[in-house]
Amino acid sequence: MIATGQFAWPEQKREVTMLNRIQFVRNALASAALAALAFATPAAAQEVTLKLHQFLPAGANVPKLVLDVWANKIEADSGGRVKIERYPSMQLGGKPGELYDQARDGAVDLVWTVNGFTPGRFPRAEVFELPFMMTNAEATSRAYWELFEKEMKDTDFKDVHVIGAWVHGPGMLHTNRPVATMDDMKGMKFRAPSRMIAMLLEELGATAIGMPVTAIPESLSKGVIDGAVIPWEVTTSLKVPELVKNHTEFPEGDSLYTVTFTLSMNKARYDGLPDDLKAVFDANSGLEFSAFAGKTQASSDGPARELAVAAANNIITLSAEDAQKWRAAAQPVYDKWAAEMDGKGLDGKAMIAEAQALIAKYTK
Repeated sequence: MIATGQFAWPEQKREVTMLNRIQFVRNALASAALAALAFATPAAAQEVTLKLHQFLPAGANVPKLVLDVWANKIEADSGGRVKIERYPSMQLGGKPGELYDQARDGAVDLVWTVNGFTPGRFPRAEVFELPFMMTNAEATSRAYWELFEKEMKDTDFKDVHVIGAWVHGPGMLHTNRPVATMDDMKGMKFRAPSRMIAMLLEELGATAIGMPVTAIPESLSKGVIDGAVIPWEVTTSLKVPELVKNHTEFPEGDSLYTVTFTLSMNKARYDGLPDDLKAVFDANSGLEFSAFAGKTQASSDGPARELAVAAANNIITLSAEDAQKWRAAAQPVYDKWAAEMDGKGLDGKAMIAEAQALIAKYTK
């Protein structure tokens, strides 16, 4: 007699084997489906992460109104395939004057910087920083980009991929005592935003002190400087109207100065992008973006000025006749700069004339 369950094991073994085979097939099908999904939907996955480094606090006008707007649009237009991490206030290390080299060398992917942080390094861009050169920020930014493409792309900025090139709104004086005439400038110490304004200050008998814009508040509060040469828009984040009570501005169409900015990308990072992502960057670069950046930055001048008015500060607006005297006083700066350019093998006077013609072309 066969004991109960004698043949249970062979039957059970066949059942277990069949179950194992079924589970194996299921696992294989699941793995294949996951693999197919991964290969079928690369556009939905984040592919590129870029670090954007700059020197101002995140809440300042340019990071908030220009750089974040641009970065958000890149991320949206790429369908989420590009992520741009933003690092304000030099959080990734180094000094503001090192930003361009950080992008060039690949230490970071993107930088926004002031060209004048490294004086004399970008001579062709300097022409827009000459005293009383600009008319308004949008027109001058358009002129700057056009001249960049023609003269600077393969010379001054050949080591990076430039996304935008623009200027800020009209620069003016913010001082601890009133400046109504050029004679009032004598003996005063100013933070100079560029080489050209440093030259002009010296012509007017003032002392020019170079420093990053972020150093202005402490320097004013400690009496290291008597004033700063900056546009209205940056005074808000620096709390300048609380530190000095006098502001000297020029009539509309006359600007003591401006400075040139660039938003640049490491060349290898740009070149390594797939063509469709390059197209996203290209669509958000160039003339129109530069004009947007300049116009947007200048649009913050009015609200900042209103804060100084509300604080009952002393705002001196020079007449057109007085402004012409300042223009005449700036001529030696033009002559000196042109001679410097000639020494570099460039035609300084021709560069000035070309920049003036381009600005006039775009000024409405």
